[in-house]
Order: sequence, then C-alpha cells, then structure tokens
Amino acid sequence: MDHYMEKLGKRAKDASRLCAKLGTTEKNKGLLRVAEALCSQSAYLLEENEKDLKAAEEKGIKQSLIDRLRLTPQRIEDMAEGLRQVVGLDDPVGEVINMKTRPNGLRIGTKRVPLGVAGIIYESRPNVTADAFALCFKTGNAVILRGGSDAIHSNLAIVRVIKERLEKENLPQDAILLVEDTSRQTVGEMMKLRDYIDVLIPRGGAGLIANVVENSTVPVIETGTGNCHIYVDDGADLSMAVDIIENAKTQRLGVCNACESLVIHESAAKEVVPRIVKRLKAHQVEIRGDERACEIAQEIIPATEEDWGTEYLDAVISVKVVDSIEEAISHINQYNTGHSESIITKDYHNALKFQDEVDAAAVYVNASTRFTDGFEFGFGAEIGISTQKLHARGPMGLLALTTTKYIIFGDGQVRP
Repeated sequence: MDHYMEKLGKRAKDASRLCAKLGTTEKNKGLLRVAEALCSQSAYLLEENEKDLKAAEEKGIKQSLIDRLRLTPQRIEDMAEGLRQVVGLDDPVGEVINMKTRPNGLRIGTKRVPLGVAGIIYESRPNVTADAFALCFKTGNAVILRGGSDAIHSNLAIVRVIKERLEKENLPQDAILLVEDTSRQTVGEMMKLRDYIDVLIPRGGAGLIANVVENSTVPVIETGTGNCHIYVDDGADLSMAVDIIENAKTQRLGVCNACESLVIHESAAKEVVPRIVKRLKAHQVEIRGDERACEIAQEIIPATEEDWGTEYLDAVISVKVVDSIEEAISHINQYNTGHSESIITKDYHNALKFQDEVDAAAVYVNASTRFTDGFEFGFGAEIGISTQKLHARGPMGLLALTTTKYIIFGDGQVRP
C-alpha cells in the first residue's frame, strides 16, 4: 500500500510541474474540452452512477445522503457549467501583487504561484471530482482525489472522461489522479505523503474531518461541518422568515449549508413558530424545540442538549426561543461550526451587530444559508468551504489554491 500511494504521489508531483508551466489559454481550452466531454458522455456517467445508487439503496443509506450521491442530466450539466465559469475567471497564477523599491535599489515584490499538489479526501458527492479538477487545473496544480467507496463507480467514470480528454488535448493526464483503493488504509497513507502533497483538504462528515485534522502530517485546510442557524429577530418580516427557513432547510437536506437550527426572538415566536411548523411539516421535517417552543406548537418534540450542536443532514431541525439578540448570538457562537449563519431582521443596527459578532465563515442578512457555495459566489466551483481561519475561509475558489513567492530584482547589490 505504501508503494501504491507513494507512486501516485510521485506521478502527481511530476504532473504539477508540467501544469505549472501551462499558459492560461492552454488551461482554458482544456477545461472547455473537458466540459464538452462530460456532457457528451452523460449517458455513460449516469449508467455508472446508477451502480452506486443501487448499492446505497441496498445498504439502507438514508435518502438525504443518497441525494448527495445522485447524478442527473442537470447535475452533469451543472458540473460542465462550473468548468465553463472557471474558464471565464481571471487566472491568478503569475499575478504580481505588489512591488516596492528598497533604499538600496532592490525591487522586492510578491507573485502568485500554484500550491503544487492538492489532495482531497471526500465522501459521496461525485460533482466534487469535477469541481476539484477544474479549480486545481486552472491554478496550475495537480490533484489526488480519494473519494468514498459509495461513489467509486461515479468517480472512476468522471476521472476517465477527464483523463481521456486531457490526452486528446496533449495535456498532462496525471493532473488528476484517483485513489482507486477505497480502503481506510489509503486515507492513512495519503495523510503521510508530505513529500508529495502540499495541502490536504477533507470534505465530508465530522468523523472524516476530525481524523484528517488530527492525524495528517500534510498541512490541512479544514472544511467543517455545517450546523447552520437562522435567527428570526424582533420585528422581522415573518413571511420572509418562513420562506427563507423553508428554502434553507428543505431545498436540499443533505448539504453542509442547509439550515439545521432556528433561533427565534420571543416577541416573534408565538406568531412565527406555528407558521414555520406548518411549512416544514409539509416537507415531513421533524422539529425539536426547547420548552417555550414546545408550548407554542404541539407538533414540536422536546430537544436535548445534543440537538443544539447537531448537523442532521436529514429532515430534522431544532428551535430555540431567546429573549434578545445578544442571547441569540451567544447561543449561535456556542453551538455553530463556523460555517453559515443568517439573521432575518428589519433592524439595520441588529443586522450589523449580528454580522460583526457571529463567528462564522459566511454571515447573512435576510437570505438563505444555501448560498454558501462557490458556484453561487461566482467562483465557478469550489474546492470546499473552509471553516478555519488560516490561509482560506469560506468557499474556496482559485485564490485559495495559490500561494505567493517573493521575487527580487537587483543590479549588482551585495549586502555590506
């Protein structure tokens, strides 16, 4: 196993040096051709994806997670469109960010360059395969992908289509490499490939992320889980609140930017809680609330302490009634995962207070948390949503996959 993973690492490192030399025109052409190939091979991709879906059904995996795994003609088109959008974005590689002249005449600046090799360990969602390739390729990086066993047929198919198209365009096929062995041992070995992988990005459940963060010797960008809150403020537009909550919770259940927790000001609770319950019950969402929420609507079942900090990824949501925005912010900061939080309010002061004081990668005013996404933010795609604070935070696009180097111009200076 060591030999297998080390071999993949060496291939990726070699490919990264070739990718770093590619010009913007070459990279964009390659991405456009890959987008065309994904669409033209849609029937093949759906056929392979069906094998994964069937296996998931047989294992009894819950429907919200099967939805993450599912490819449809529209989702394949969305993957292709993500590549096209990446093509339309400025290439950050080679950008000279600043240049200053020192008193001794040296001109010292910084230039944006590729990271090298990105390793991504992820679960279920096969669209990540295409997204990761697009962003890494545009930024001159190679990528090693280790998907879950539940998506192995889908990932193999997508990578095959990408590599075949790269070969036709005389571009480095090893710009994308898939770990075909889905045993847990490969994850452990990948986390130790410090000589070959420059950054490791885990995408998945809390257990996967914690394992990588705690055990990797390769630098890690943590893409955290999403216990996302929506706070309904005193005097909020309640119709807007109900619409936003319905969207944030039910538009897709098994995604990290879905709303999992509601916090409601006591002055709005008696009117808005029954309306929220009615709307969510139409989607068969189970609602777990504190004592005050349960008193307002009999359909709500009592919540436990564990509920406040749970990312359900399912048709379940928690409800907490509070006396002030200060209590709401305190509750959210205690139990959130640093992902996405939203306030529904008409109060400009409270909107700014919420955005200033809530500690999360994305903080919304009067909008659904479902927009925390590289595609929606105009990045074309995303490599993940970082919930840490170093190097990158929030949806990670092209800039997050680059670093800088100092470039220095002189005319004979020597240090005295």
